[in-house]
Amino acid sequence: MFDKLIEKLRQTPRRIVFTEGPDARILEAAAKLKAGGFLTPVLVGEPAQVQAAAEKGGFDIAGLEILDPLTYPGMDEMVEAMVALRKGKMSPEECRENLKKGNYFGTMLVKMGVADALLGGATYSTADTVRPALQLIKTRPGAHLVSSCFILEREGELLAMGDCAINISYEDSVDKDGNVTLSAAQKLAEVAVETAKTAALFGIDPKVAMLSFSTKGSGKGGTVKLSQEATAIAKELAPELALDGEMQFDAAVSPVVGQLKFPGSPVAGYANTFIFPCIEAGNIGYKIAQRLGGFAAYGPILQGLNAPINDLSRGCNADEVYKMAIITAAQA
Repeated sequence: MFDKLIEKLRQTPRRIVFTEGPDARILEAAAKLKAGGFLTPVLVGEPAQVQAAAEKGGFDIAGLEILDPLTYPGMDEMVEAMVALRKGKMSPEECRENLKKGNYFGTMLVKMGVADALLGGATYSTADTVRPALQLIKTRPGAHLVSSCFILEREGELLAMGDCAINISYEDSVDKDGNVTLSAAQKLAEVAVETAKTAALFGIDPKVAMLSFSTKGSGKGGTVKLSQEATAIAKELAPELALDGEMQFDAAVSPVVGQLKFPGSPVAGYANTFIFPCIEAGNIGYKIAQRLGGFAAYGPILQGLNAPINDLSRGCNADEVYKMAIITAAQA
């Protein structure tokens, strides 16, 4: 998987900004990326501090750009741009104060075209990485929400699972008069379509299963109706997709069980892209696959934004940073 992504990046060079430049894990990954020559890291931090941390760890970052929010020559222009993006929700003083932080500063570097993508979260929380992205990068045209997926890999087998990290549950969005502007089912359907697109980026021919504790109406209550309605909407949004539901996990992955419970389905028994009806199921599901199934899990990979912004686990290691940087840049 990574060989293919690296080859793509060699053909289309990208710049990726790391919001936590002095972190040893970031520096080790940046040094490896520099040595590979297929991706250009940009480090956020005070240059002397970043250089000292690199020397301490023995990481060769010579020649890499280190940008300090406190001395950045384009700060006035950046503040002006951020004020316009926030549309009166932040004063110039508030924007300038926020831009002293690596997460906001790095996000604006992407917004202003200094970098193509961003990877953060080695020390920032998920919320602190996603919030600036929502405020400044925003969702791309046609997207109504940000979601996430994980790519799982085991001995060449690739799977996609979404949403396991961002949307806690799916509720109707309503206007001030109580009219539904975007239904819960529309949101879940959009997650399904976006996850299929992400899966395809990594070489997966997506066969999408809308998961539930019910297969083809065998169960009632809970999120069954949500999954049924989302399946119908997703098929309208992307009729070219191999997508079906609602179905239980055994029906999704076992050809025998799938064709018994869901005869004639083009997906049942052969699914490789799994859509969960809530974050509890998704988060538990991918961690079971990771810990008991022996899959490596890469993500969360954010979907629906105008530019690639991804979040690291605060417990990540340098190898995970390196691989997530490749994934993030490949989304650009």
